[in-house]
Order: sequence, then structure tokens, then C-alpha cells
Amino acid sequence: MDFYSIIEKARKTGKVDKGTNEVTKAVEMGVAKLVVVAKDVEPKEIVSHLLALCKDKDIPCGEVDSKQKLGIAVGIPVSASAVAVINSGEAEKDISQLKAKK
Repeated sequence: MDFYSIIEKARKTGKVDKGTNEVTKAVEMGVAKLVVVAKDVEPKEIVSHLLALCKDKDIPCGEVDSKQKLGIAVGIPVSASAVAVINSGEAEKDISQLKAKK
């Protein structure tokens, strides 16, 4: 199960936040179940704080290769630098497996 599929499933059956600011807020409030960041964001500083923040809050965090594909997975017509799963919906089991691998 890849991050794109998990994001898509969570978007359809749960709730996701998109964009660096929204994701940062979700992590700081502790409501994010999973955070996915695009590797091809320029400059990197835009999203680099999220990885450390997730580690501090013990929230699983992953990286994907394309912000364009991440945007498609989250259902928007533009690229997305970061996405947080707030309500995992049917992706609950997939996210639990990611936590177990951590």
C-alpha cells in the first residue's frame, strides 16, 4: 500500500487537510493520523519542519516523489506540498500497519 493510495482512500471515506499551513496546524494540535510530504517541493524549507514536528508528536510521516501526484491523490487540480490525514476512514488499517513498521 503506497502513500498515494492511503491518501486517496482517506479523502474518499474520511477527512484530509492539504497544504503546508493546514498540515502544520493539524500536527501541532495532535489531530493528524498521518502526514505525507512531497520530496520535490522547492525550496525544501517549506516542508522540512514537518518531518521533525511529526517525530516530536509521534505521528507517522512519509515522503512521496511528486507534489503533482499528491495533489491528484487528494483530489485537487493543483500540486500539494503536504497532506495530513485527520479522519482515516477506510484507510485506518493501512495507517495502523505503517505505525507498526515504524
